[in-house]
Amino acid sequence: MNFSPNSTFLYVLAVLVILFIIVQSLFFLVRAYRRAQNLGMDMRQIRKIIASTALFTIAPAFSILLGVISLSKFLGVPLPWIRLSVVGAITYETPAATSTATALGISLSETITDPKVYSAIAWVMTLGIMPSIVLVPILLRRIQNGLVKLNSKDSKWGDLFITSMFLGMIAAFLGLVFADIRSGLPGFIPIFVLLFSALLMAVCGLLIKKCHMNWLENFALPISMLGGMVFAVIITPLIVR
Repeated sequence: MNFSPNSTFLYVLAVLVILFIIVQSLFFLVRAYRRAQNLGMDMRQIRKIIASTALFTIAPAFSILLGVISLSKFLGVPLPWIRLSVVGAITYETPAATSTATALGISLSETITDPKVYSAIAWVMTLGIMPSIVLVPILLRRIQNGLVKLNSKDSKWGDLFITSMFLGMIAAFLGLVFADIRSGLPGFIPIFVLLFSALLMAVCGLLIKKCHMNWLENFALPISMLGGMVFAVIITPLIVR
């Protein structure tokens, strides 16, 4: 049986799923905006939040696009497009796909033509993310209530706890950053990019604190992420020759 990961059926499925996500997002955006109007909220502030949030999605969108391009080499375009459009976690999708392909002895530089291998990778990518889908509705309310109680008692400790959770999430993926440092100078590229992004974030923090550029608070993270990507594009050809 001839199998192609870029078949018309998979493309149609990808388009339908992504259109559903877009329509769903617009539906809730309009409902939330009208709800804010009915509650008499400051609509100028609401529009500012919408604009800053839209800008914040640009940096992750670039990383997701890069993930789709890298995975499309052996998985085709539709499956990575669906996965990264729905889940959006390149730090999970890429390792899940590559580790499964490696376990099956499949080269990542060749397009998959075996439907069993393709199905196995798709199942691993899907089942691996299921715990987060199940645990969120079970534990999220309890975690939120605990944070509210902590903030009501001591707001500083509440902020520290949230920051610690965020840093812990980042630390979980540091293995990907340091994975190839033994391969020589090219293995240090992720570290150089990480340090450059941290430098940009520090500069934004100084501008906010010293120059009172408070508007920069909503854009510091996208600036550091996009800056890191640009830096990676610049230094990679210089190091890898």
